[in-house]
Amino acid sequence: MNTMTTPFQQGPPQTVRRLAVEVVDARNLLPKDGQGSSSPYVVADFDGQRKRTTTRFKELNPVWNESLEFIVSDPENMEFEELEVEVYNDKKFGNGSGRKNHFLGRVKLYGTQFSGRGEEALVYYTLEKKSVFSWVRGEIGLKIYYYDEMLPQEEQQQQQQQEKQPPPEEDRHGGGGNEQERNRPPMMVEEGRVFQVSEQMEHCVPLPDGPPSPRVVVMEESPSPVVRVQQDPPLPEMYGPPEPEMQYHHHQPEVRKMQAMRNDRVKIMKRPNGGDYAPKDISGKKPNGESERIHPYDLVEPMQYLFVRIVKVRGLNPPTESPFVKVRTTSHYVRSKPASYRPNEPNDSPEWNQVFALGYNKTDATGATLEISVWDSPTEQFLGGVCFDLSDVPIRDSPDSPLAPQWYRLEGGAAEQNTGRVSGDIQLSVWIGTQSDDAFPEAWSSDAPYVAHTRSKVYQSPKLWYLRVTVMEAQDLNLTPNLPPLTAPEIRVKVQLGFQSQRTRRGSMNHHSMSFHWYEDLLFVAGEPLEDSMVLLVEDRTTKEAALLGHVVIPLTSIEQRIDDRHVPAKWFPLEGGTYCGRVHLRLCLEGGYHVLDEAAHVCSDFRPTAKSLWKPPVGILELGILGARGLLPMKSKGPGKGSTDAYCVAKYGKKWVRTRTVTDSFDPRWNEQYTWQVYDPCTVLTVGVFDNWRMFADVSEERPDCRIGKIRIRVSTLESNKIYTSSYPLLVLTRTGLKKMGEIELAVRFACPSFMPDTCAVYGQPLLPKMHYIRPLGVAQQEALRGAATKMVAQWLARSEPPMGHEVVRYMLDADSHAWSMRKSKANWFRIVAVLSWAVGLAKWLDDIRRWKNPVTTVLLHILYLVLVWYPDLIVPTGFLYVVLIGIWYYRFRPKIPAGMDTRLSQAEAVDPDELDEEFDTMPSSKPPDLVRIRYDRLRMLAARVQTVLGDFATQGERLQALVSWRDPRATKLFIGVCFVVAIILYSVPPKMVAVALGFYYLRHPMFRNPMPPASLNFFRRLPSLSDRLM
Repeated sequence: MNTMTTPFQQGPPQTVRRLAVEVVDARNLLPKDGQGSSSPYVVADFDGQRKRTTTRFKELNPVWNESLEFIVSDPENMEFEELEVEVYNDKKFGNGSGRKNHFLGRVKLYGTQFSGRGEEALVYYTLEKKSVFSWVRGEIGLKIYYYDEMLPQEEQQQQQQQEKQPPPEEDRHGGGGNEQERNRPPMMVEEGRVFQVSEQMEHCVPLPDGPPSPRVVVMEESPSPVVRVQQDPPLPEMYGPPEPEMQYHHHQPEVRKMQAMRNDRVKIMKRPNGGDYAPKDISGKKPNGESERIHPYDLVEPMQYLFVRIVKVRGLNPPTESPFVKVRTTSHYVRSKPASYRPNEPNDSPEWNQVFALGYNKTDATGATLEISVWDSPTEQFLGGVCFDLSDVPIRDSPDSPLAPQWYRLEGGAAEQNTGRVSGDIQLSVWIGTQSDDAFPEAWSSDAPYVAHTRSKVYQSPKLWYLRVTVMEAQDLNLTPNLPPLTAPEIRVKVQLGFQSQRTRRGSMNHHSMSFHWYEDLLFVAGEPLEDSMVLLVEDRTTKEAALLGHVVIPLTSIEQRIDDRHVPAKWFPLEGGTYCGRVHLRLCLEGGYHVLDEAAHVCSDFRPTAKSLWKPPVGILELGILGARGLLPMKSKGPGKGSTDAYCVAKYGKKWVRTRTVTDSFDPRWNEQYTWQVYDPCTVLTVGVFDNWRMFADVSEERPDCRIGKIRIRVSTLESNKIYTSSYPLLVLTRTGLKKMGEIELAVRFACPSFMPDTCAVYGQPLLPKMHYIRPLGVAQQEALRGAATKMVAQWLARSEPPMGHEVVRYMLDADSHAWSMRKSKANWFRIVAVLSWAVGLAKWLDDIRRWKNPVTTVLLHILYLVLVWYPDLIVPTGFLYVVLIGIWYYRFRPKIPAGMDTRLSQAEAVDPDELDEEFDTMPSSKPPDLVRIRYDRLRMLAARVQTVLGDFATQGERLQALVSWRDPRATKLFIGVCFVVAIILYSVPPKMVAVALGFYYLRHPMFRNPMPPASLNFFRRLPSLSDRLM
């Protein structure tokens, strides 16, 4: 096919992106002119361009309202650019003694914080120091946005002429500018985030020369293991002729029996020993290659596939209405979907546009052939085919462009060729690639034939806002007449948003104006695209039946958004429902400064606020390689005495969810898929879960939830920088019958992050939650209710995707039931407290052994150390810190080698009581018989009685301390005051070092000088009165 090109083609209209920085005002600046004031001006620096505002004379709260515009040279990489805004005091307006303009503060912003025009907001940024010795204060208000505009025709022609001119001589021969570029420190680029590479890094491969920018290198670890392809043998029952429809039912006795039969193979025990449920390091299983080059999928094993793209056929003889294509190899057989036709096209040109990914093994491909044939669907008539030798199929690497399809002549057997029955051409392409191929996600895979529900997908959680509704006042309400005397009407306001509903308390009535006041805040969760409307109902609940006095419908798109604590004006809304029903005074706003929690706080994966302009730049990249699973238990009954498992994996971090493809009918699935996330806070948790796919066998109208196989959590802060962890984690599920090991999952994790960069270290000193959580904090119960609503909204959003992610998967990944009561969790938390306090108990036992002289040498050394610290008290604090440093160095030997998974001992799941497990899985409200509920209630009362006793003992000790000087026991108070007076006289007359030595030696005296009875001071304290005798 020949194509005609014109050398003088008019290109598309060029656009230029501009960044606008509106400097509005500043607050509470530092006086630096020597006269108690400052004359500030602002300098903005972006992309090598520097602009400034005018100077405000002697003003600590200046107002500029000036706009500074910059040209964005590279709009695609704008999010990596840095905007620096600095505030200075102009020395020209000072007392004449200043030699330079004094620094008043600065703000650094990144491209990820910029908004498009129309979405900008006024944000006040706290001014930061330039160095440790800087003294700054105050904040500056900025509006930052970008927009694109068309270039005039003259400027486009000038730009094209400049591009045609040769570069300057110094650029071609390495002038000063290039020398400066070479002297710049190298930078590391990781999915859009640029980090400076330290000098200790090795094995850096420079990229080709490009436009003037910092040198870019690709970081590689040494040694870098490169694994060989490990292709699982094909399952013959998967690719043979179609079998009868399988029957799948939940909780079948056959499935439980088959799981019990497989228990020996995966070594499941009711009371496991040491490391049966512990994660294992499997990095040694990956063979090391000779090359150290890291390919894009370096965390997983490359799996080779034979890709076949069927595009269309032309000149098919005889024409048919529904032809299909068969693809057959030695071990695979697949069939395409029915063909489609373009409008007004003949029947001899059907189209498919379908890609197949068949498992490929190089050792088995020697001498094998690939057969692609076209058949008529109703009659199963052969219409022609093409054969390929697999040894001649080209191999496509990931960076290469897609292979162009070609036309091949359809051929037939001897009978068809002699009669001329076969004619036509088929357009297709065949190549060998890996799972990193662009065509793999949408391809029909041989290990996942049910395409609709088995493909790997990436999901995004919806953007959630907090909707704050402040109900202030209602006037002119049509109240119910003929109320009894001295009866005030009970007026309440009910607000509904989707499935969420809240009601205010009873309003207070103003008898002079006949209005009702509430001044109550109600919070809801709203999700973008903000298509819902808020419904407000005013109800009269004076009588048994509530009477509706009026309602208001307010679209969410009309509600103002705010990202800080600025004041939002209230509005009057007329009530609908009749002629005139009154009006209601409301203050509405969508809060963008909060983080909407949809996960449990202790396993949260993201703490960013809703408003994107408040996001900080990422500190690293989290890479996850999902290798596969081993020893999974059968989850379905495929036939008499035969089970199957169709497993897929889900990983969640931040707003991004990933789902691997479903590997059907395999107890040892291999996924080998790799995903990345940007990390904004390392103190977050990655959650990975494995599920058994039931939806792919369900009808459209049938709901079959997927079964959970297990999950693990990995805290990002526990990962060392740029280190690959390849580990195997047990998949554990707690059922009504006890703890069950469902198999093992193999993962490779890497946190690509500079270890000691300022941005990374500064994260540990910043608040965990956004600023609004501390300015206007939310209550615990309120936040838990909002979290339940957010979880439900995320589940509804992901259920509308294709393939849908079931609500049971979302709830399990988000730990939606973590707040439910559990005796097992209560015991686990109690033992956690005991473990935290164990160091104090151990210290007390050690001191007791010292004072009992069990080891005389240690006791004598402690006497000497005590004398040194008493005589030189200045050494106490530095010695304590040095001791902490030595402890940290000592425990470095015992640091965890791999990220920890689920801990069965910590969870108290190894020896849990069956009745406690049954109670943990009970619904709310309980669905158990009344007798069983009464037994559990009595048990809970006994536990509460113990807690009550412990709380009473704590209160008693505190009241005895108060009784020392409260004169509740006059004799005890007299004795205590007299002893305190004698002690004061002694301490005034005796040097304090002598007193400290005497007390220390008295405490450490030999047991032969001790009395086994309690000391007099303890006896005196125990005899003091408490308030327990006054309890009823």
